[in-house]
Amino acid sequence: MRRRVAVIAGGRSSEHDISVASARSVIEALDPARYDVTTIEIGRSGQWAVGSGVRPLPGSDPTSQAPSTVELRGSDPTGLTPSNIETLPVVADSAPAQALGEIDVALPILHGPFGEDGTVQGLLELAGVPYVGAGVAASSLCMDKDLFKAVLRDRGIPVARNVTLRDGDAPEHPFDYPVFVKPARLGSSVGISKVHDETELEPAVALARRHDDKVLIEELLDGIEVECGVLGNRDPIASQVGEIVAHAEWYDYSAKYDDGGMELIVPARIPPETRERVRAIAVDSFVATECEGMARVDLFVLKNGQVVVNEINTIPGFTATSVYAKLFEASGIPYAELLDRLIELALERHERRSQLEY
Repeated sequence: MRRRVAVIAGGRSSEHDISVASARSVIEALDPARYDVTTIEIGRSGQWAVGSGVRPLPGSDPTSQAPSTVELRGSDPTGLTPSNIETLPVVADSAPAQALGEIDVALPILHGPFGEDGTVQGLLELAGVPYVGAGVAASSLCMDKDLFKAVLRDRGIPVARNVTLRDGDAPEHPFDYPVFVKPARLGSSVGISKVHDETELEPAVALARRHDDKVLIEELLDGIEVECGVLGNRDPIASQVGEIVAHAEWYDYSAKYDDGGMELIVPARIPPETRERVRAIAVDSFVATECEGMARVDLFVLKNGQVVVNEINTIPGFTATSVYAKLFEASGIPYAELLDRLIELALERHERRSQLEY
């Protein structure tokens, strides 16, 4: 049976363009013999536009009807401004009249606030639409690094120590320098600074506060940065463990997204027993935060062998060359099959939850 899939891309956050790149790869990998693909692109202004699925990507064959012909432009797709549009889901004049309720499953490929944080997931729940990835609570929790750490600490899962600053709090902390300063609810290293001494602290906090009114000052973890993918609902599995080698002082935005900015080594160059410990902690973290579908768990292996969780990304970067996809490819699950599994997991969860009485 052919599935009607809506790929939701873009969004209002600073990670808009990353989302669009991920969505392009997803659309190209979805088997046209199995899926009818519709795109929903959210502009930076908040406008929603539904695509026909037949607009050509640059350099593609304009006569092709395959999913790879969907154009995602990485900007407000309507050309309209917030002053003359509604910012709730609105179908543009040229788009087909296809409501959310007419699709089988949604694939939110959104990063950061207004997409990865439970907001879009809540809309899909209200519309009764199955969707890939974590639910409302897990999405919101994992986006908030302060609350996320509190939950993991309560479950006995090691995380880095931090101080949380709210609006009006003085930028103080008990840690040795260097430290990291982060917005509590953002991704892709946006707004994050490595602070080497006290003179750099206030500017770093000011930068982070441009993105969030809750800021973390976090101790430096001196170790190997590793990442592990998790896939599943009730019985999740972990991927191979990958080691991140950033060609910069730390794994910042440029290291993540610029060509040659980082190297992923799979399997990570750590003892086999430590790799298994990483995989077990990744799954434990996934379960503790009530994630479902997919997540990428970022961790550190310290010099003493201790494994410490850094964060969970509930919608990781999703191009065919992104870390999450490469980790599962190394684990024997190629990109297209990974998408198939995620869609089936979304449908399974929706069916299970539809049996509940409210």
